[in-house]
Amino acid sequence: MRVWPVQDAKARFSEFLDACLSDGPQMVTRRGNEAAVLVPVAEWRRLQAAAQPSLKELVLSDVARTDYLVPSRGKGRRRRLEPIRSVAR
Repeated sequence: MRVWPVQDAKARFSEFLDACLSDGPQMVTRRGNEAAVLVPVAEWRRLQAAAQPSLKELVLSDVARTDYLVPSRGKGRRRRLEPIRSVAR
C-alpha cells in the first residue's frame, strides 16, 4: 500500500485514484499520521457486506433483536412461592 501525504493526494488526485484502481488501497497521511484510505468500490462493498450489524442497526431493526443481545436462560430450578394470605382485621 502506497502512502500519500494529503498535499500530494490533493494535487495529484487523478494519479492517486488511478493508483487505487490499479494497485489497490492507498493510504493518506496528514502531518505524518495515518488519516484515511482510498479503496476501490468493489472492495468497499465486500467489506460492507462482511461487516456485522452495528448496535444501532440491531436496535432499529424489526426482527428478533434480542437474539444477539440477551444470553440464553439457564436451566436452574426456581424456588416455590407460597400464596399470599389476607389478614383479617
